[in-house]
Amino acid sequence: MQEKLNELLMDFNKMNKEFDELYHKVASKMGISDSAFSIFYTIYDLGDGCLQKDICYEFFANKQTVNSSIRKLVQEGYINLKQGVGRDKHIFLTEAGKQFVEKYIVPVVQKENAAFTALKEEEQKELLRLANIYMESLREELNEL
Repeated sequence: MQEKLNELLMDFNKMNKEFDELYHKVASKMGISDSAFSIFYTIYDLGDGCLQKDICYEFFANKQTVNSSIRKLVQEGYINLKQGVGRDKHIFLTEAGKQFVEKYIVPVVQKENAAFTALKEEEQKELLRLANIYMESLREELNEL
């Protein structure tokens, strides 16, 4: 039985890596890095004015990687930064950034919605329920290391 569980876990892990690869290919087609994709996606999701730490939190992204990508997107004219409280800087899309999001990010979100709503509502809830159970269990197990 243990061997079968390992095979199933390997299949599950492979699927997770395939999700990552799908989004990597999408970002590559857009001509941007994975972290730039995450930044645009988060700004679209949370709205203009979100903070770097919001992006790190939403995508479990490394602070240094996000910071480097933000600086590059500022240089390329896609975003502007405005000083917030303390060291916080709010991130805003420029006109070029808004056009990029409309052209590239909005269609991705629409495709995600279409794929998710292909599942029945009960299936959507069950998928999330099981994924949350697994994540909590994995978090507890890994915290023991």
